[in-house]
Amino acid sequence: MTATFRDRLRAGELLVGTFVKTPSPHVVEILGHAGLDFAVIDQEHAPIELGQMDMLALAGRAVGLPLLSRRWGKGTDWIAPLLDLGLTGVMVPHVLDAEGAEAVCDAIRFERNKRGLSPSPRAGNYGGMSIRAYRAASDGTSVAMVQIEDESALDHLDAIAAIEDVDLLFVGPADLSQSMRVGFPSPELDAAIERVIAACRAAGRAAGLFVGDPSQIPAWHEKGVTVFVCGSDQALLRKSASALMSVARG
Repeated sequence: MTATFRDRLRAGELLVGTFVKTPSPHVVEILGHAGLDFAVIDQEHAPIELGQMDMLALAGRAVGLPLLSRRWGKGTDWIAPLLDLGLTGVMVPHVLDAEGAEAVCDAIRFERNKRGLSPSPRAGNYGGMSIRAYRAASDGTSVAMVQIEDESALDHLDAIAAIEDVDLLFVGPADLSQSMRVGFPSPELDAAIERVIAACRAAGRAAGLFVGDPSQIPAWHEKGVTVFVCGSDQALLRKSASALMSVARG
C-alpha cells in the first residue's frame, strides 16, 4: 500500500514543496511532473477563489501532487469545503495557542463530530464511498499544519504540539520576525525557530519552515526541520526567466 503524504510527514521524511500563487491547473500539473512532494495553494496572499480551487484540486489529484491550502481569516469555516474538493490538508496562519489549534482540528477531523459530513463531493468519490469509509479515509489522510507566526505563540508551543491531531508546526519566518521586531534573518529569529523544533521533537510532531532558497534546506534539516516550503511558482518562474536573460545578455 502506497504511503500517504500524512504517513510520510509523520514518518519524518524530508518533504519539499512550494507555494502556488497562480490559479492555473497547468501550474499544478507542471509542479507534479517536476517531482515536488507537495504544494500549498496560497489563498492568503494571492487572489484564488473556491471555483479556481476546484480546478487546482482536480489537477493535483490527476498528477498525484498533494495539495494544501493557506488562507486568511481567523475562522475555520473555509477548511471543510476545500477538503471536500479533495485537498490533502490545510496550513492555517497565525495559530496562537492550543485553543486555536483545537479549532483547526475540529474543522478537519470527522471523529470530532463538528465537521459537516457528506460523501457526495470529489473527496468522497462523488458518493461512491460509504459514509463510514469516507470518514475513515479523510480522518486518516487529511493533514493539519498550524503556522507559528506570532511571538505570543512561542509561549504555547508545548501545548500546541501536544495535540495529537496536529500534524505539523510550520514557522512563517517573515511574520514571526515582524512580530518579534527582529531582523529576517537574525540570531533571535533562528533561536525562536529552534524553540519550535524542540517542542515538535519533544511531542513527536513534524516541524516545517518556509525558505526562500533551497540552499537553506540542508542546515535546517540537520537541526530537525523535515518539511520545507521553498519559494513559490512565481518566484521559480521569475528566477528562471532572470537567469535566462542573464545568460543571453552575457
